[in-house]
Parts: sequence; C-alpha cells; structure tokens
Amino acid sequence: MKYRRLGRTGLEVSEVGISGAPLGIPDYLEKWSPETAETERTVREMLARAIDLGYNYIDTAPSYGAGRSEELIGLGLEGGHRSKVHLATKFLWRGQGKAAVLESVEASLRRLRTDYIDVLQIHGDTGYAYTPEDFHWIMENGPVDAIQQLREQGKIRFAGITCEEPISLVPFLETSQFDVIQIKYNVIHQGAWHNVIPLASTLDLGIVTMRPLTSGIFQKLMRNARRDIEELVDLNELALNFILSEPAISSAVVGVRRTSEIERNNATSDTARRIDLGNLQDRRVRG
Repeated sequence: MKYRRLGRTGLEVSEVGISGAPLGIPDYLEKWSPETAETERTVREMLARAIDLGYNYIDTAPSYGAGRSEELIGLGLEGGHRSKVHLATKFLWRGQGKAAVLESVEASLRRLRTDYIDVLQIHGDTGYAYTPEDFHWIMENGPVDAIQQLREQGKIRFAGITCEEPISLVPFLETSQFDVIQIKYNVIHQGAWHNVIPLASTLDLGIVTMRPLTSGIFQKLMRNARRDIEELVDLNELALNFILSEPAISSAVVGVRRTSEIERNNATSDTARRIDLGNLQDRRVRG
C-alpha cells in the first residue's frame, strides 16, 4: 500500500481507502445481511486484513444502514485497531441546527466505539448540487458552529464536506472552514479534474474520491461494448488506476465487504500502472 498526504491535515493516508457504505446497506449490489453474527465476523476479518496490508483511511456515515455501518466498523476496530486508522464519518445537514449536529456526532462516536473522529464531513445529498441557499444555511444556521465546537472539545480533528456535484463546492472551499473534500470523480465522471481538483489542490485541501469503481457502471458499459474485454484488461484495476493517476487525489475510498476485495484493491495500489491524464484529456479535446 502506498500513502499520500491528506492536504493540510498532514495525515498520511492510504491511497486506497475503505468506504463503509456497502457494510450497512442490505442487499446493495449483492445479497448481504448487515445484522447477522456471520456479517460481524466477516467485517472483523476484513478490517484486520486491511490493517495488516496498510489500509488506514476508513470512511462511513450514519445514513449507511441507519448507523449499522458505523456499528460494524466500531466492532471491527476493537482490540487496539482504532489507533492504526484514520476514521471519517458524516452528518446530515438539511434542516439540522447546531444541537442536532452535536447529537448526531455523539451517536456516531458511540457506534464507532471511539472518543474522537479524524475527519467529520457534511454529508451531501445523493445526486444533489449545493445551492447558494444551502451554502448560507450551512454556514449560518448551526452546522459550522457545531463543527467548531467539536474541534475545540477534541471530538473531531478535521472538517470536510462531500458532494456528488463537485463544482457546487467552490463557495465552501473559499471559506477556509474545511480541510477535506470528498467528491464524485472517476473514469465516467471526470469534470472535477478541470476545476475543483486544481482549486482544492491550490488550497492544500485533502481530496477523497467516492465511487472510484463507478458502482459497476463503467464495467457494465465496457462488457456491453466488447464481450471479451475482461480477457484483455481488469476493469476494476483500470478504473482505480485512473483515479490514482491524479497525484492531487489523497485517497480513493472503495466500498468493500470481504477480505478478497481488500486484497484485490491493495494489489492495484502495489502495481501502480498509472495513466498520463494530461495526454488523455488532450486526446479527448482533439477528438
């Protein structure tokens, strides 16, 4: 596993991280029951192997299975593993004042079985871009005040914000209130490479990417285009290498459930078959 700097936080994070989203969501992409004892054993084994391989950035959220993802990760980090990783979680912001945010974070701390969170993020809505009204609400009606109080109390170390429409993050980046952004950037959704990634890099923000494997969409498109494509190239490896070819990216968090997935993604980091993104974009422009 290779490591990258998470912007001005100074944290050295694994360039491939873990997204806890699939852990808490029943039957997401495949059959999966988050509540069983077997699932708890599977997650414990997966996280232990991940830490052995050098993974140290784990991202989750209360909304991933009504807190179950956080619970499973908390169980998996028992026995001394917590100090070996950087934990990131989130809170929902819409209509949430300061007190509600503080309550949400306290619940996350209990589920994660820890007394601090490394990166606390405002959780953007799925497929949604922040509006100017959203910006003013978040900055003036409690969420940012809650973040500041939690910092002062030592319950969080750094603050972040997530969004699937990266360009709408620009007003937030210019406030200096956030240390990390998590954005949708992958082989299908490349727009952030032209605007938000350069800006965030200039501001020395940590940049984390969600859905680096495109939730399987890229792979399905490629298989439909050419039936024998997987005899020629590993599509997951190609998609992940696309992300890791951008040096400004701090970590690509991949949704995982099992040890085999952890080992596969680690092999991609070790292989380091990088792509010249500048040349790729030039070729696209030339047609």
